[in-house]
Amino acid sequence: MEAVRTLIAWAGDDPTREGVIDTPKRVVEAYDEWFSGYKADPLKELSRTFEDVQGYDDIVMLRDIDVESHCEHHMAPFLGKAYVAYLPREKVVGISKLARVVEIFSKRLQTQETMTRQIADAIEDALAPGGVAVLIDAEHQCMTTRGVHHKHVSTITTQFTGAFKDDPELKRRFLDFCNRK
Repeated sequence: MEAVRTLIAWAGDDPTREGVIDTPKRVVEAYDEWFSGYKADPLKELSRTFEDVQGYDDIVMLRDIDVESHCEHHMAPFLGKAYVAYLPREKVVGISKLARVVEIFSKRLQTQETMTRQIADAIEDALAPGGVAVLIDAEHQCMTTRGVHHKHVSTITTQFTGAFKDDPELKRRFLDFCNRK
């Protein structure tokens, strides 16, 4: 908490002022929530699977998963949506677990590119599917509130494995699903 008091003083304010006296405690609590992904194991989340897929072999996809993360370069937030799909082979996972994996990786410091890859790798490792597709579309506050100050610019990252990488028609279907509103 002393580090937060130091930052308050560095910014030019008095850390003992009534309005900011409890700020260090609140900042520590916020950081505990914002970076809780370090305490969670995405593979554990994906470990409870169901093998009775009854021949289902098409896309399983979640759209519009909220992403709230922080870039490792400025510790500034980036906010957006994730789209995650996989092609089951022998097992499926509860859909909430896919959203939880996105949340776990988003609650860590990293680049958007790294997070996109980590999500795809975790699903690939845990489910051994026919392929994985991940798209993240996010606005980076380090670009909108400082530096170049470009509002409403979003960054899109993708990661494709297996059939999503090899089959242009399947990749197109995934991207079409991402664009539907």
